Amino acid sequence: MAQVSIVSCPSYDPAVCRQALLDALEPIGGLDFVREGMKVGIKANLVSFMKPEAGATTHPVLLSELTKLLKERGAASVVIGDSPGGLYAAAYVKNVYRATGMHETEAAGAVLNMDFTQKEAENPAGAVAKRFTYTGWLDGCDAIVDFCKLKSHGMMAMSAAAKNMFGVIPGTMKPEYHYKYPNAADFARMIVDLDEYFKPVLSVVDGVVGMDGNGPTMGDAKPMGLLAASRSPHMADLVCAELIGLGRRDVPTLEAAYERKLIPASWQELDVAGDVDSFRVRDFNNIGTKNDVVFFGEMLFGEGINPFKKAFGKIMQKALSSRPGPNRDECVGCAKCAEICPAKAITMRDKLPRIDRGKCIRCFCCQEFCPKGAMKVTRPVIARILNK
Repeated sequence: MAQVSIVSCPSYDPAVCRQALLDALEPIGGLDFVREGMKVGIKANLVSFMKPEAGATTHPVLLSELTKLLKERGAASVVIGDSPGGLYAAAYVKNVYRATGMHETEAAGAVLNMDFTQKEAENPAGAVAKRFTYTGWLDGCDAIVDFCKLKSHGMMAMSAAAKNMFGVIPGTMKPEYHYKYPNAADFARMIVDLDEYFKPVLSVVDGVVGMDGNGPTMGDAKPMGLLAASRSPHMADLVCAELIGLGRRDVPTLEAAYERKLIPASWQELDVAGDVDSFRVRDFNNIGTKNDVVFFGEMLFGEGINPFKKAFGKIMQKALSSRPGPNRDECVGCAKCAEICPAKAITMRDKLPRIDRGKCIRCFCCQEFCPKGAMKVTRPVIARILNK
């Protein structure tokens, strides 16, 4: 049985999506986890009020076709849910369901989650998240399917299967978790803790149309024409990173998974069904990451542990790391960035955001949730040169 599968899915036509799902699932064991009468929860990516064609959210046609397959297999009910960035309450989430086209899935037999309780988890096995608050609807599910979108991401470089599970944290609490784990490596370890706590039985990646550039919400819709699937969100992500021109060390969640021996050092060590080369998106516009610092350190000091490299890394982190910055021509002065900033690093002056770089923790919440896409990921000149 393959560990990851990749198949062609050139459009969101229902028949095309159904066949692509069948083709993607068959090499990894299909839906053999489904038992008669069970309740399956699909954790979709419904990050914000985004139309399906924007490429930011899991497409409703794919969710509808998977719902049909699950019910045909014997699932008694299929519940689709997420906690978008914002109030985790009925009125807010209903509007997100409407904007993202989720009501289409009801015709296929799905139920949209309307349980907005919050629960506390004790997680002694976690690397950093020993205790966390999560969305209570997941407790009623016999199995969880992680159905994500393949996108660029300011803080994590890539948003796919592992990052999608951050949506189990209630919306208004997400900035708190960014503030609690300001270091990208620890934030990634927290995400892997969530993955390992909830253990989705299946991860499916919607890469029919993804998002590159200023992702994960205000980038450009990117046609890729593919679906990927795996029993492991981390293995799915290791292959997806390769498809968009990223390596393991470019994506903090992959490094965190590698630390815990959840993935091998390279995608080539996985059993992949599908021709990786044929699915590469060679013009994918990635956001630069902190790993320019790692690369420059290894160029000077070599790989492995080195006290000089460690000291160098601390000195150069600020000089080379990507950071958020407003595009003055696109900013409308709504102050959403200042409201959502967990570090309170943004103030409004003359209707423009001013970022205190000493306070900024580079969580990119301002960039992710700017309603106009005016907050961009910017890279220092030296980092851009080194990347070339």
